[in-house]
Amino acid sequence: GVRIKRGSSRTVCEIWLCKELATDPDFEKSPVRLYPFEPGQLMGLLHFPRRGSEFRDQTVSSGWYTLRFGLQPIDGNHEGTSPTRDFLMLVAAENDDLPENWEDESLVEASAEAAGSSHPAMLCLQRPGDAAELSLRHDDVNDWWILQLQANTTADQKSKAIPIDIVVVGHAAE
Repeated sequence: GVRIKRGSSRTVCEIWLCKELATDPDFEKSPVRLYPFEPGQLMGLLHFPRRGSEFRDQTVSSGWYTLRFGLQPIDGNHEGTSPTRDFLMLVAAENDDLPENWEDESLVEASAEAAGSSHPAMLCLQRPGDAAELSLRHDDVNDWWILQLQANTTADQKSKAIPIDIVVVGHAAE
């Protein structure tokens, strides 16, 4: 896992990716869809040791959350909120006992419950940076802190490490 700190001692969050993530061997990256995961797929676990916030700047209570892959809808309501459709949706760990992929509607509802609102709690995924290993970089334009992790993936029984970039601090300018 990875601990993100603000300053020398305040832990913002801790993130653990699943040991291995299945990917679609036929996936083709596009400018708005970057990652080869299935919507609803379990990606990992997040811990907020104290109250935190997510990409829409919604407050999220301290606690443990599963991270599930989600895609931003193409419905006109989300235009310009993110350069990609790829997100990690937070679900309170005690409410997530299904190892399988979640269906869109139930995932949206469970994630919204994690934020105590009508909108899902989520972390935005970004285009991977140039780092070959674990790194944290600042996007000066958006004032985002982006964590890059290496994820172990499999497709057609072949293993491969791929970078995943997550906005861990900062929010969309809505």
